[in-house]
Amino acid sequence: MGSLQLCPPKADVEGDMGEPIRVLVVDDHEMLAEALGLLFSRHPDFEFVGCAPDAEAAVEMTAREQPDVVLMDLELAGMNGLEVTRRIRATRPPTKVVAVTSFRQPAAAELLAAGACGYIHKPRAVEDVLDLVRRAAAGEIVMPDGHLAKAVDRLQTVDRPPVDEFGIGRLTARETQILQALAAGDPTAEVATQLGISPLTVESHVKSILSKLEVHSKIEAVMLAWRHGLGRATRRA
Repeated sequence: MGSLQLCPPKADVEGDMGEPIRVLVVDDHEMLAEALGLLFSRHPDFEFVGCAPDAEAAVEMTAREQPDVVLMDLELAGMNGLEVTRRIRATRPPTKVVAVTSFRQPAAAELLAAGACGYIHKPRAVEDVLDLVRRAAAGEIVMPDGHLAKAVDRLQTVDRPPVDEFGIGRLTARETQILQALAAGDPTAEVATQLGISPLTVESHVKSILSKLEVHSKIEAVMLAWRHGLGRATRRA
């Protein structure tokens, strides 16, 4: 297993982050979990809610602590990380799950289908981890460009359901435009720039999209978009 290299925190914090991002770590390696806990505790825009050493503790702590983001070790003893991810997402759908793996290229399509919003590798630099968790909390997909494109291609090989089955047909033209942009991997700020509207307006449309599609997160909406052939993954992590 790799380890994260601890770096000193940045000297200042950019702007008012509002409520801190609540982070739960699921990992059976105590030293790595402690290092991550220390890391998140040193940054005021995060709140470290604890570490779960196994699957049962992960599900129980998710229900109790209601984290915004779970960092999920895929190589847990006793249960596949994908299954734990499914259970966490079923227990608390608003929680974002980011897989943490030592593998060079995990099965991206399976991760997304299980409800994860992406993955990171254990040797990544600390500041990268912080940024990726922030992006996951905002509902973005965190995955390298090439891997994401391959996952989309694989997900689009399944039979496409009728367009009205999941509410895609009920979206307005603007909502469809925004969903297509999100499905292409564009973050909210970039979508706003592309369409000449404010990020707050984009978020307002996103809330309407989630309501019409009856899903809890952007990643679920994007998954539906991919199944209907909307959007192509182009963004790099």
